[in-house]
Amino acid sequence: MSQLKIEYPETLADALQQTREEFEQEAKMAMAVKLFEMKRISSGLAAQLAGVNRVTFLLNLHRYGVAMIDLTKEELLSDLTNAYI
Repeated sequence: MSQLKIEYPETLADALQQTREEFEQEAKMAMAVKLFEMKRISSGLAAQLAGVNRVTFLLNLHRYGVAMIDLTKEELLSDLTNAYI
């Protein structure tokens, strides 16, 4: 697996009232959520990036204001129609 190194002020975690580990985990999660929201990666790949399982990733999306399922009205109606066929 590749690594991404991001420099940040040593005081940032304290300013956010988090440990360094908590901040770094939240930063990974935020990046994964944003890439998922932009439809650049799947939920499975986003979960892997965040270092959590897929269910945990999906259940935490609401913390970032991101919908677990983002369907248009037409897509939802199509899915419902196909479900009854």
